[in-house]
Amino acid sequence: MALDPETFTQLRDSVRRFVRERLVPHEAQVGESNEIPETLLDEMRALGLYGLTIPPEYGGLGLNSVEEVQIAFELGWTSPAFRSAFGTNVGIGSQGIVLDGTEAQRAAYLPRLASGEITSSFALTEPESGSDAGALRTSARRDGDDYVITGTKRFITNSPRAGLFTLMARTNPDEKGARGVSAFLVEAPRPGLSIGKPDKKMGQHGSLTADVIFEDCRVPASALLGGVEGQGFKTAMKVLDRGRLHIAAVATGIAERLVDQATRYALERQQFGKPIGEFQLVQAMLADGRTESYAARTMIEDAARRRDGGEDVTEEIACCKLFATEMVGRVADRAVQIHGGAGYIADHGIERFYRDVRLFRLYEGTSEIQRLIIARSMAKRASA
Repeated sequence: MALDPETFTQLRDSVRRFVRERLVPHEAQVGESNEIPETLLDEMRALGLYGLTIPPEYGGLGLNSVEEVQIAFELGWTSPAFRSAFGTNVGIGSQGIVLDGTEAQRAAYLPRLASGEITSSFALTEPESGSDAGALRTSARRDGDDYVITGTKRFITNSPRAGLFTLMARTNPDEKGARGVSAFLVEAPRPGLSIGKPDKKMGQHGSLTADVIFEDCRVPASALLGGVEGQGFKTAMKVLDRGRLHIAAVATGIAERLVDQATRYALERQQFGKPIGEFQLVQAMLADGRTESYAARTMIEDAARRRDGGEDVTEEIACCKLFATEMVGRVADRAVQIHGGAGYIADHGIERFYRDVRLFRLYEGTSEIQRLIIARSMAKRASA
């Protein structure tokens, strides 16, 4: 459901001001401390950022895809760790409940997710199962009115602060592929559930990931998402479509920020008696960044409109995720080059973005997985 144009414009302008006036000044601090100040998280809650996509009847803003990507462009103007703090509530941690949850599950969790009372986390990846999600080994064994869960999840975003996990586990050990996988809503803390030491990452400091370990963790049968076994993988794929479009928009917003920052630097930095922005090779790098970020924005807006129109845009969303996340890596590299030695030093923040954006090509489906999705869709369409 779309907001009326005036209300949405006010929301977008408020997010833009918040990002540039409140979050950007804290980028270096968060990058060094690996922690977002609680005062900023409270401001995010007050602004409604935790409930951007959750339906209004459950306390959220209920943005459609077109509106969501516009907000994601704005969120991309700062370090991705800030968006990550509530990103799971907006995307993969809530949308499975929205799409496939029972009414009781929606009523129990969506209002708390929308308000930011609890943070959600999506537990799919395992030590031996990443891109091949259908090969996961975590098991959920029915035992009377409960399920007993055993297994380890890896690189799980927001797990150290999560109050609710959307967990993918195998309920049918005889079904080796995706059809044997079910989804569960697991509250934390609880006996048998523990969180590993937060990972030390190359970038995106302030966004916490860690292992999630289940050791005979008992959950009630009512925790089965949708009340149906064997639907977990289908839920995950539906959720990832929207999440990938969101990530593409955030990556594009970062690219636009880097192009702007590099342009301003090129107009100020003097070499050989004039600004380096007057040299054609520097101009070429700036122009390439502007062209690629504009192309990504256009792709994303088109895919979002078509998704809201009810089209199956899995292929187009894969195109967006692939292009935008690869593109922002090129833009970040050029930004370092334009800044020269200063780009390699922490003072300007360019090296931090250079490290941060590398992750976009890995999570919520690697670039290689996006290429497979695109190629298989093309082949299917051609053979129809």
